[in-house]
Amino acid sequence: MLLYLSERRLKKLLLISFLLPIACSPSGGNDADMKKYEEQASQVTIIRDKWGVPHVYGKTDADAVFGLMYAQCEESFERVERNYIEKLGRQAEVDGETYLYNDLLVRLLYDTSAAITDYKNSPAW
Repeated sequence: MLLYLSERRLKKLLLISFLLPIACSPSGGNDADMKKYEEQASQVTIIRDKWGVPHVYGKTDADAVFGLMYAQCEESFERVERNYIEKLGRQAEVDGETYLYNDLLVRLLYDTSAAITDYKNSPAW
């Protein structure tokens, strides 16, 4: 299913996808966080077809993104983690100083405060 996403909804979904690896790490949350994610996981159904392609169903867009990230982590957590590190502007810490300019560019382009403001102003659904 192809969905049209407004800029605000897209930012909200991207914020969720950036925070998901932290939330899924063993040290990234407490029991209350785990309960929250278990509840969200119960709203998601992932069905893999005979080619292994995940078909993700959720009650909300956020549920679907949660399921998509879960399926992607099952397939290649390393890729998700590397993308996350890159989008934080911290790739040079992993791959060496040749990535310093890339990190600087990412940090200049990604405005965390604007993303947090958009998230807070977005509708609850």
